[in-house]
Amino acid sequence: MKDFETIFFIVLTILCYLGAKKLYSKFTYALLIPIVTSTSVIILFLVNFHLSYKNYILGGKWINMLLGPAVVSFAYPLFEHRATLKKHSLSILISVFAGTTIGLFSGVYFSIWFGLKEVIMLSLAAKSVTTPLAMGITSIIGGIPSLTVVYVMVAGISGSMFGPILLSLFKIDHPVVIGLSYGIASHGVGTAKAAEYGKIEQAISSIAMTLSAILASLLIPFLMHLIGK
Repeated sequence: MKDFETIFFIVLTILCYLGAKKLYSKFTYALLIPIVTSTSVIILFLVNFHLSYKNYILGGKWINMLLGPAVVSFAYPLFEHRATLKKHSLSILISVFAGTTIGLFSGVYFSIWFGLKEVIMLSLAAKSVTTPLAMGITSIIGGIPSLTVVYVMVAGISGSMFGPILLSLFKIDHPVVIGLSYGIASHGVGTAKAAEYGKIEQAISSIAMTLSAILASLLIPFLMHLIGK
């Protein structure tokens, strides 16, 4: 029975995503990005048939295992556009430092301002880091990794949904700026969105996501120690 459930939920997830992707190709509205629509359909399916997350993860965990290799695959566009990266290296480094620092401090200090529990603050600290690293960082500083995943998804999805609106509002069309914006603010999901603009945007977003994750992994324990004092 477990084997059947495993295969069923793997197939369900893939079909939902492919269907959502086809829908988005026809109707490119912000609310219809594939990760939102496919996730919503799966949640509705589970609720309607009274199935728990424990049932779903039998198949979902196999797809989740591909997350790491998927992130590593972003290295290919980096190699293709290494000349562009080198040309804009200083701008990239400054932007990553500024964006990562602001994202980190805003999340932590808003938690303190709203009087949230310490464990929630610790779980929220790594919200702007790609999921595999965010879970590892949260475990080290004493937060709840599963809660961090939710915050990471919210950051990634909201960035992908509202990013185009903000970029259009401020008339931003430079590929480096677009890539940096998505990579720093919305990590993996944002990089997938940046790929819709072009390969340069995807490459810049990939390096921004990677550098942001490295910087955050160094800053977060230091910041938590500082706050603890």
